[in-house]
Amino acid sequence: MIQAALVLDELRRQGVTDVLGVPDNAAKALLDLLAPDRSIRLITVTREGEAFAVASGLWVGGRVPVVLVQNTGLLEAGDALRGTAMRMRVPLVCLVTVRGWARMQAHGLRPAAEALDAELLSRADLDSVALLTEPTLRAWGVPWEVVSADSDLPRVAAAFRRAQEEERPVAVLITTDTAAP
Repeated sequence: MIQAALVLDELRRQGVTDVLGVPDNAAKALLDLLAPDRSIRLITVTREGEAFAVASGLWVGGRVPVVLVQNTGLLEAGDALRGTAMRMRVPLVCLVTVRGWARMQAHGLRPAAEALDAELLSRADLDSVALLTEPTLRAWGVPWEVVSADSDLPRVAAAFRRAQEEERPVAVLITTDTAAP
């Protein structure tokens, strides 16, 4: 698990003003810390695509937003990501909790190495969204970092740097649940 307090500390170091998203179980500990926080505003939305549109508007207004969604929601939000954040060149970091990662890893599967055929994507013992997350980001031209443990948290700062330098959204794939302090 990744310590939610450490993620929150990194968001503060990066000057984040707002976190937008649809709550999910994997991010619960982080959401629980954000809800009462006075330095970062938590904005829950009804659909993930809405998070990208609102975050882009906040950025235009001088804020430093972050989108927090599950990988299933990321796939749902693809057009908003493409048509708003990417088109506007918003340097937006997207924290993406990756549902199905542990099961995919337990089966020895890696998204970059697997042929995504109908047999693999329909297996009952896997959640296909884990297999589709990285190839989808690649197809959309969205770079990403993988964070699987507290020791990987410097990759969050790297994502912020890259988003600023390249003026585009960058994803941080969080592959385990966030944990309460």
